[in-house]
Amino acid sequence: MSDTTVKKVEADTSPKGDMGQRYLASGKSVSMRLWVQESADAHKGFSKRNYETVGFVISGRAKLEIEGQAINLSPGDSWLVPEGASHKYTILEPFTAVEATSPPAQVHGRDEPR
Repeated sequence: MSDTTVKKVEADTSPKGDMGQRYLASGKSVSMRLWVQESADAHKGFSKRNYETVGFVISGRAKLEIEGQAINLSPGDSWLVPEGASHKYTILEPFTAVEATSPPAQVHGRDEPR
């Protein structure tokens, strides 16, 4: 029998991570998280993660530096950070985005600051 579990997570009451992210719905192989009005003062250094990330910009602007390349992110843009890629976000103006990670970022300490 297949899993028929239905989950609902409300953004306003969802669990929050140490980096400011809000954890949304999560399954066995994919999860979502929300970044709300990330400040341009937020300093995020280079990191590598053991999960793949795809994201979508809701509002604001940021620069993503990844493996020697730089891309600007604006509302409506989406992006991919492959598993293990060295990357860094620079928030240029208050930034709201949703991301999906596979496997789920919050499981087994994958989302801990490094």
